[in-house]
Amino acid sequence: MLKTTANPKIEGFFVIRDKNTSELLLHKSNAIHYENMSISIAQSLARQPEGFISKMVFGNGGATVSGAGTISYFPPNITGLDAELYNQTYEKIVDASDPRNTDPSRNNITVRHVPSTLFSDIIVTCTLEFAEPSGQNAFDDATNVEDLFIFDEIGLKSFGVTPAQEKLLTHAIFSPIEKSLNRVIEIIYTIRISMC
Repeated sequence: MLKTTANPKIEGFFVIRDKNTSELLLHKSNAIHYENMSISIAQSLARQPEGFISKMVFGNGGATVSGAGTISYFPPNITGLDAELYNQTYEKIVDASDPRNTDPSRNNITVRHVPSTLFSDIIVTCTLEFAEPSGQNAFDDATNVEDLFIFDEIGLKSFGVTPAQEKLLTHAIFSPIEKSLNRVIEIIYTIRISMC
């Protein structure tokens, strides 16, 4: 009997940039929730109604800033089936086929593969427009880093019929970035799946 083995590897990285000026605000790798990711991959391959990436989630509970300006980071939540962001404050649908997606041309998921390589990339693009989230500050000059839309954590979630069935697939924690009315922010989030 012929046995083949592979050592699959999943890694993620993302960029956050100002959509209009192309200013790079952050380029960072992220942590993968391997248990949830394995379930989602199996569900997707089995053509079950759950498992695929549905939304990008944002929060403000991943880091604390002391009075002296020192930033302390919490570890990513990547264990336990019910893992969540520390404090999710916003979410955006990135599945282009979901009728709740407000602009599939700017919020979508694509797959990129280079022939003869052993990896494929899932590229998730999410755009936070001028008017979203509702209630944000007019300018990116907030002094309170605990504002709802000063993000310091981000993740991808799988689809679930109910919110309890959604699974956190990735989690990244970073220095706070404010989303305000005066700029459009684009997040390009890549998940690379290697079979080597």
